[in-house]
Amino acid sequence: MRAIAVERDGSQPRLIEKPRPEPDPGEALVRTLRVGIDGTDFEVIDGNHGGFPAESDHQVLGHEAVGVVEESNGTALEEGQLVVPTVRRPPDTANEYFRRGEPDMAPPDECLERGIDGEHGFMADYVTSPEAFLVPVPPAFEATGILIEPMSNTEKALEHAYASRSAFDWQRDAALVLGNGPLGLLTLARLQSEFERTYCLGRRDRPDPTIDLIERLGATYVDSRETPVAAVPAEYEPMDLVYEATGYAKHAFETIDALDQNGVGVLLGLPGDAAFDVAGGRLHRTLVQGNRALVGSVNSHVEHFEAACETLSALPDWFSDALVTDVFEPAAVDDAFSRSPDRIKTVIEFDSR
Repeated sequence: MRAIAVERDGSQPRLIEKPRPEPDPGEALVRTLRVGIDGTDFEVIDGNHGGFPAESDHQVLGHEAVGVVEESNGTALEEGQLVVPTVRRPPDTANEYFRRGEPDMAPPDECLERGIDGEHGFMADYVTSPEAFLVPVPPAFEATGILIEPMSNTEKALEHAYASRSAFDWQRDAALVLGNGPLGLLTLARLQSEFERTYCLGRRDRPDPTIDLIERLGATYVDSRETPVAAVPAEYEPMDLVYEATGYAKHAFETIDALDQNGVGVLLGLPGDAAFDVAGGRLHRTLVQGNRALVGSVNSHVEHFEAACETLSALPDWFSDALVTDVFEPAAVDDAFSRSPDRIKTVIEFDSR
């Protein structure tokens, strides 16, 4: 079967041939339809995040997938059923996080992440997975099911951010998303129904497809070269929620200044080991006196995938078409992984029903 992988001694993904996997008891065989490409894939390719499966000279990429159950193999899944796989798996045997049904809360050394860290991903003609990590989704998600995994991360992040404000009557009117990549744009669409005013910060010049999409959603585009995060309250307004999806370390601290009284910032980006000076005392004081909060969030699990399905189903019909700008066959791997500013979301299509 075909698979797209990166090798230990190479820096570019390539199309390889692998044997079709055989499902173990409790696993189903899934025929892959589509797999999305995101920033984490490029971090894996560049060697800045994750790690290879043990004793393997390559890593099959891909963690945003949708497929069809080819062989149910005694599971409760039905053959022909559309499914989306979750990402995290237990290292050897299930630990307390997996036994509790909370793998998304496990530290990095107590889980594997398919296509990212320690286990092969979904960018192949066929994959196997335990039933517990396959989320059945409606047939309407055949083309857009690759958006469920990234949206599930937003569902979890917002759940945790909102929980941090649950002790009082939190009045929320304005939200700012940092980052106009696919995750930022998905989140912006998600927030439209909950906030009266939304903003999205990026570093792009017009004309640009992401700016067009931001404004079509009814949000305001903020150019960080003209208005840094900390200056947003003076230029626009203080924010009740700031959602960081850039991985730029300074944004975590600038978020504190961007928040309104009682506001919350939720951080999803994974920066490198950047070192810089911060006004620690002032920021600490601002957090305390403003009843503000910063929350970190990574990964998601089944209930967040299910919530993501509901959220995506409620978005405007045009949104997914505007977000998914490029679809490639596996043989066009070089083109698919070229980093073009004209693209928003790129997809590898292995098969279609």
